[in-house]
Amino acid sequence: MTVTTPSAKDTRTIRQNKHRTPRWWISVILTYGFLAAGSILMLVPFLFSVMTSLKTPHQFSSQPPLTLPDPLTFENFTALFSGSNNFIVPLAVTVQVVAALTVGQMVFSVLAAYAFARLQFPGREIIFWAYIATLMIPPIVIMIPLYSMVSQVGMRNSFAGIVVPFLLGSPYAIFLLRQNFQAVPQEVLDAAKLDGAGHWRTLSSIVLPMNRPILATLFLITVVTQWNNFLWPSIIAPGKEWNVLTVATSALQTQHAGNWTLVMAATTISLLPLVLLFLAFHKQIVNSLGISGLK
Repeated sequence: MTVTTPSAKDTRTIRQNKHRTPRWWISVILTYGFLAAGSILMLVPFLFSVMTSLKTPHQFSSQPPLTLPDPLTFENFTALFSGSNNFIVPLAVTVQVVAALTVGQMVFSVLAAYAFARLQFPGREIIFWAYIATLMIPPIVIMIPLYSMVSQVGMRNSFAGIVVPFLLGSPYAIFLLRQNFQAVPQEVLDAAKLDGAGHWRTLSSIVLPMNRPILATLFLITVVTQWNNFLWPSIIAPGKEWNVLTVATSALQTQHAGNWTLVMAATTISLLPLVLLFLAFHKQIVNSLGISGLK
């Protein structure tokens, strides 16, 4: 008679099944239920925007909001990029502003975070925490003095006026990167130093590659934040020449009151790049969350 012993996989499966009590199933169902409800709440506005942008004003008033129109029409997008609307200009301005601010903030934040994490200099901790303390200041508080300063140097209603005040990093990014740079094992950095690597090579060849997930997440956060920025561009650059998408969409709503299909076309144009960007970087975001949890 042969005796078969359960494999490690079978034993693990049996052990897992023992832990799957009714309470466990209830917690799983509730967790996934809340996640599904949250996903639906986030998707419905985007779907409403897309569906409405593909309708005529008559279809919008006569058909249910989340139904696909029959027939589809792209006249709202045609009107958006032609005539007096000319949404190509705000789109181009937004891309330029986001690109400049993202590159500037990422480069400055990486360099500052590495300095605070790995370099020794007098007053390092005081300077770091004083800079981080600016996170406690509401952005609206600095708008008036910032507007006054930018206007006095002649940068009002210009590309430089939108970009320069926020070009040099963000306290949140510097804090997050510093914490991750400090988690790099000292033995690895010492080995690089013995091989003759200076700070620039250590940063570019060791520290940054080991922190790619968090860099991708910060890149996405920076792009989304600057893409959706409305308050500062509307204050410092009210003219049409340097309107960003958020300001142009707000002006469109005022000019075409009641034409919600045209406004939703503008909203769709504003949202679509962010959705595509998230789909491109979602793996890095998940990895960064996992790494942050382990740390």
